[in-house]
Amino acid sequence: MGKGGLYIYTGDGRGKSPAAMGRAVAAAAEGQHVVIIQFLKGKGLGESEFLRRMEPEIKLFHFEKSDENFEQLSEEKKQEEIMNIKNGIHFAKKVLTTGGCDLLILDEVLGLIDQKIVTVEEMKDLIEMRGDMDLILTGINLNDDICVMADEVSKIETVKFKVWH
Repeated sequence: MGKGGLYIYTGDGRGKSPAAMGRAVAAAAEGQHVVIIQFLKGKGLGESEFLRRMEPEIKLFHFEKSDENFEQLSEEKKQEEIMNIKNGIHFAKKVLTTGGCDLLILDEVLGLIDQKIVTVEEMKDLIEMRGDMDLILTGINLNDDICVMADEVSKIETVKFKVWH
Protein backbone atom coordinates (compact mmCIF):
# COMPACT_ATOMS: atom_id res chain seq x y z
CA MET A 1 0.00 0.00 0.00
CA GLY A 2 1.41 3.37 -1.06
CA LYS A 3 1.38 6.59 0.83
CA GLY A 4 -1.29 9.08 -0.11
CA GLY A 5 -0.27 12.64 -0.85
CA LEU A 6 -0.48 15.41 1.73
CA TYR A 7 -1.33 18.82 0.30
CA ILE A 8 -1.61 22.00 2.34
CA TYR A 9 -3.21 25.34 1.43
CA THR A 10 -2.13 28.01 3.87
CA GLY A 11 -1.66 31.76 4.17
CA ASP A 12 -3.61 34.85 5.12
CA GLY A 13 -5.12 35.32 1.67
CA ARG A 14 -8.56 34.35 0.50
CA GLY A 15 -8.84 31.24 -1.65
CA LYS A 16 -7.58 28.31 0.42
CA SER A 17 -10.96 26.62 0.70
CA PRO A 18 -11.90 27.32 -2.94
CA ALA A 19 -8.57 25.81 -4.04
CA ALA A 20 -9.33 22.68 -2.01
CA MET A 21 -12.86 22.58 -3.48
CA GLY A 22 -11.36 22.79 -6.95
CA ARG A 23 -9.24 19.74 -6.17
CA ALA A 24 -12.39 18.00 -4.92
CA VAL A 25 -14.24 18.67 -8.18
CA ALA A 26 -11.24 17.51 -10.23
CA ALA A 27 -11.00 14.28 -8.21
CA ALA A 28 -14.76 13.67 -8.55
CA ALA A 29 -14.49 14.23 -12.32
CA GLU A 30 -11.93 11.39 -12.34
CA GLY A 31 -14.40 9.08 -10.60
CA GLN A 32 -12.94 9.43 -7.12
CA HIS A 33 -14.93 9.84 -3.92
CA VAL A 34 -14.23 12.91 -1.81
CA VAL A 35 -15.11 13.72 1.80
CA ILE A 36 -14.86 17.33 2.99
CA ILE A 37 -15.02 18.15 6.69
CA GLN A 38 -15.18 21.85 7.58
CA PHE A 39 -13.96 23.27 10.88
CA LEU A 40 -14.19 26.71 12.54
CA LYS A 41 -16.66 28.02 9.97
CA GLY A 42 -19.89 27.58 11.87
CA LYS A 43 -22.25 25.79 9.54
CA GLY A 44 -19.97 26.62 6.61
CA LEU A 45 -21.27 25.38 3.27
CA GLY A 46 -23.48 22.79 4.94
CA GLU A 47 -26.72 23.91 3.33
CA SER A 48 -25.25 24.31 -0.15
CA GLU A 49 -27.67 23.02 -2.77
CA PHE A 50 -24.81 22.96 -5.29
CA LEU A 51 -22.68 20.65 -3.16
CA ARG A 52 -25.68 18.46 -2.37
CA ARG A 53 -26.02 17.86 -6.12
CA MET A 54 -22.41 16.64 -6.17
CA GLU A 55 -23.26 13.68 -3.92
CA PRO A 56 -22.34 10.85 -3.74
CA GLU A 57 -18.97 11.75 -5.30
CA ILE A 58 -18.40 14.70 -2.94
CA LYS A 59 -19.78 14.60 0.60
CA LEU A 60 -19.56 17.64 2.87
CA PHE A 61 -19.69 17.44 6.66
CA HIS A 62 -19.55 19.99 9.44
CA PHE A 63 -20.10 19.24 13.09
CA GLU A 64 -20.42 22.73 14.53
CA LYS A 65 -23.92 23.89 15.39
CA SER A 66 -23.43 27.66 15.54
CA ASP A 67 -24.00 29.94 12.57
CA GLU A 68 -21.10 32.13 13.71
CA ASN A 69 -17.39 31.60 13.20
CA PHE A 70 -15.63 30.09 16.21
CA GLU A 71 -13.71 33.26 17.13
CA GLN A 72 -16.96 35.23 17.48
CA LEU A 73 -18.49 32.88 20.05
CA SER A 74 -18.77 33.42 23.80
CA GLU A 75 -16.51 31.24 25.97
CA GLU A 76 -19.48 29.06 26.93
CA LYS A 77 -20.48 28.48 23.30
CA LYS A 78 -16.82 27.84 22.38
CA GLN A 79 -16.73 24.99 24.90
CA GLU A 80 -19.87 23.49 23.34
CA GLU A 81 -18.42 23.81 19.86
CA ILE A 82 -15.10 22.26 20.93
CA MET A 83 -17.03 19.07 21.72
CA ASN A 84 -18.65 19.21 18.27
CA ILE A 85 -15.28 19.88 16.61
CA LYS A 86 -13.75 16.90 18.42
CA ASN A 87 -16.60 14.78 17.01
CA GLY A 88 -15.52 16.03 13.59
CA ILE A 89 -11.92 14.97 14.29
CA HIS A 90 -13.13 11.51 15.39
CA PHE A 91 -15.15 11.26 12.18
CA ALA A 92 -12.04 12.21 10.16
CA LYS A 93 -10.11 9.43 11.92
CA LYS A 94 -12.88 6.98 11.07
CA VAL A 95 -12.79 8.02 7.39
CA LEU A 96 -8.99 7.64 7.38
CA THR A 97 -8.98 4.22 9.04
CA THR A 98 -11.83 2.76 6.99
CA GLY A 99 -10.65 4.16 3.65
CA GLY A 100 -14.01 5.90 3.27
CA CYS A 101 -12.88 7.98 0.27
CA ASP A 102 -10.04 8.66 -2.15
CA LEU A 103 -9.52 12.27 -1.07
CA LEU A 104 -10.19 13.72 2.38
CA ILE A 105 -10.24 17.51 2.76
CA LEU A 106 -10.01 18.92 6.28
CA ASP A 107 -10.96 22.55 5.70
CA GLU A 108 -9.52 25.02 8.26
CA VAL A 109 -8.23 22.11 10.36
CA LEU A 110 -4.89 23.87 10.90
CA GLY A 111 -6.76 26.52 12.87
CA LEU A 112 -7.56 23.86 15.48
CA ILE A 113 -3.88 23.98 16.49
CA ASP A 114 -4.04 27.79 16.86
CA GLN A 115 -7.20 27.48 18.96
CA LYS A 116 -5.52 24.77 21.10
CA ILE A 117 -8.30 22.31 20.30
CA VAL A 118 -5.79 19.78 18.96
CA THR A 119 -2.03 19.56 19.49
CA VAL A 120 0.61 19.37 16.79
CA GLU A 121 1.25 15.74 17.82
CA GLU A 122 -2.45 14.87 17.44
CA MET A 123 -2.46 16.47 13.98
CA LYS A 124 0.67 14.54 12.99
CA ASP A 125 -0.94 11.29 14.18
CA LEU A 126 -4.04 12.10 12.13
CA ILE A 127 -1.92 12.74 9.02
CA GLU A 128 -0.05 9.46 9.50
CA MET A 129 -3.37 7.57 9.39
CA ARG A 130 -3.93 8.44 5.72
CA GLY A 131 -2.53 5.24 4.21
CA ASP A 132 -2.91 5.57 0.44
CA MET A 133 -5.62 8.24 0.72
CA ASP A 134 -4.81 11.78 -0.45
CA LEU A 135 -5.29 14.39 2.26
CA ILE A 136 -5.70 18.17 1.92
CA LEU A 137 -5.41 20.47 4.94
CA THR A 138 -6.25 24.16 4.92
CA GLY A 139 -5.64 26.90 7.46
CA ILE A 140 -4.13 30.35 7.90
CA ASN A 141 -1.09 29.36 9.98
CA LEU A 142 1.21 26.46 9.24
CA ASN A 143 3.27 24.69 11.85
CA ASP A 144 6.79 23.69 10.74
CA ASP A 145 6.36 20.11 12.04
CA ILE A 146 3.28 19.70 9.85
CA CYS A 147 4.87 21.50 6.89
CA VAL A 148 7.76 19.03 6.58
CA MET A 149 5.27 16.15 6.25
CA ALA A 150 3.63 17.68 3.17
CA ASP A 151 4.19 16.68 -0.43
CA GLU A 152 3.12 20.15 -1.52
CA VAL A 153 2.43 23.39 0.34
CA SER A 154 0.64 26.25 -1.41
CA LYS A 155 0.84 29.60 0.34
CA ILE A 156 -1.99 31.87 -0.68
CA GLU A 157 -1.73 35.58 -0.05
CA THR A 158 -3.85 38.50 -1.10
CA VAL A 159 -1.95 41.26 -2.85
CA LYS A 160 -3.46 44.64 -3.69
CA PHE A 161 -1.96 46.59 -6.53
CA LYS A 162 -2.41 50.28 -6.98
CA VAL A 163 -3.36 51.44 -10.42
CA TRP A 164 -1.35 54.43 -11.56
CA HIS A 165 -2.91 56.78 -14.07
